[in-house]
Amino acid sequence: MIFEGLAEKLQNTLQGLRGKGTLSEKDVDAAMREVKLALLEADVNYKVVKDFVKRVKERSIGEEVLKSLTPGQQVIKIVNDELKELMGGVQSKLNISSKPPTVILMSGLQGAGKTTTTGKLAYNLKQQGKNPMLVACDVYRPAAVKQLEILADKVGAKFYSEENNNNPVQIATNAVAEAKTLGFDIVIIDTAGRLHIDEELMDELKNIKSSVKPHEILLVVDAMTGQDAVNIVKTFDEALGIDGVILSKLDGDTRGGAALSIRAVTDKAIKFSATGEKIGDLEPFYPDRMANRILGMGDVLSLIEKAQSSVDMDAIKGLDSKMKNMDFNFDDFLLQMQQIKKMGSLKSLIEMIPGLSKQMKNIDVDDKELVKIEAIIQSMTKQERANPSIINGSRKLRIAKGSGMQVNQINRLLKQFEETRKMMKQMSNFTKGKKKMKFPFLGM
Repeated sequence: MIFEGLAEKLQNTLQGLRGKGTLSEKDVDAAMREVKLALLEADVNYKVVKDFVKRVKERSIGEEVLKSLTPGQQVIKIVNDELKELMGGVQSKLNISSKPPTVILMSGLQGAGKTTTTGKLAYNLKQQGKNPMLVACDVYRPAAVKQLEILADKVGAKFYSEENNNNPVQIATNAVAEAKTLGFDIVIIDTAGRLHIDEELMDELKNIKSSVKPHEILLVVDAMTGQDAVNIVKTFDEALGIDGVILSKLDGDTRGGAALSIRAVTDKAIKFSATGEKIGDLEPFYPDRMANRILGMGDVLSLIEKAQSSVDMDAIKGLDSKMKNMDFNFDDFLLQMQQIKKMGSLKSLIEMIPGLSKQMKNIDVDDKELVKIEAIIQSMTKQERANPSIINGSRKLRIAKGSGMQVNQINRLLKQFEETRKMMKQMSNFTKGKKKMKFPFLGM
C-alpha cells in the first residue's frame, strides 16, 4: 500500500494529540520527534525533514493552536497543510498547446517503467477525449518498440515507428510532421533509457528536444529508488531541462521518500503517479489528496472520479433500490464485483475510503479472492444465484467441484453475502457539491 509504513507511524503519533484539550510545548516536541523519525525512516531527504519539522513546530506552538478549541486537531491540520505544500501545494497539469499537436517527450532510466508509463499516459489522455500518437524512438531495444506497439493497440492510439531507421531524432521529427498532417492532437515520444546516466544518453535527448521542441518533457522515475530518485531528477533537469515527473511503481513504495522529497529538493512538480499494473493505473498527482491519504483521511474525490470514469452506470441501474429492499442476489453481487475490478486494485480503493485503511490493516486484501468468488458464483445455477437460500449440502458439493474450491469456501462466501445484504440496508451516498452520486456497488 502507498506510504504504508510512513502513514501508520504518522497516524499513530498524531492520534495521541487528537483528543487533548490543551497542548504544551513539551507535547509538541515529543510528537515532532516521532514525526521526524517517521519521515527519515521513509527515506525522505534529511534537509527536507529538518525544514518540515521546524515549520510544523513553529506553527504548532503559535497562537492559532493555543487559542483553538481542539489544539490536537489543529496540529494535525498543520501537518496536513505542510505535507501538501511539501509535495507542491496544488496539482500541476500538463502544458497542452493551443496549436496541436502537443508534443510530449518521455525520458528516464532503463527499468523505471518508461514505456509502460507512456502507454498509461496515452490511455489517460484518450479518456479526456484526446487523440494520441505513440512514437517508438528506442531504436536500441527491439522489445521496447514491440511493447509500445502492443500498448498503442490496447489503448486505441496511433502507433508510429520506422523499421529501417536507427536515427531517433529523424524518427521523432517525421512522426510530429505526420501527426500534423493526420490531425493527431497529442504526440508522445518514447525514448531510449540507460542503466545509468551518461553523456551519450543526454546528447540524444537534447538532439530530439532541439528537433521537435516538445511542449512537455516528462521524466519517469521509479518511486522505489527513494533518494536516488531525487538525484536522477536533478541530473536530468540540469542536462535536459524537464517540466515534470511521473512517479512509477508508487504502489510498491511503502516508504514514500521520493514523493515527499522531489518537489522540495528539485522544484520539479510530480504530475502523475502510477499506482498499479493496469493500463488505467495512472493518476494525476494531487498533493492535497496524497496528504489526506498519508494521514488516513482517505481520498473520496479520487474514488468518485475513478467510479465516474470506470463504472458502467447503466449496468448497475436498479442495484440501489434492490439493495435497500434486500432484493440483492448473486447475479447483482457478481455485477458489483465486476464494476469494482474496473476501478483498480482493492488495496488502492480501500485507502481512498476515510478510516477504512486503518481498520483493515491486519486483513490481507488480495485481488485474487475476487477471481475465486467469481468462479464460485459462475458455478451456481440460475436459480441458486437468484435465491441463495436453496443452496443445501449437496448443492454446495456440486458448486465446490465446479469452481475448484472447497466446501468451506462456499460456506464463507454465503455468509459474507448475507452480511453484505444486511450492510446494504445502511448504505450511504457520496456527495459532491449539490449533486449526489450513488455508488451502490461499493456498498455506500
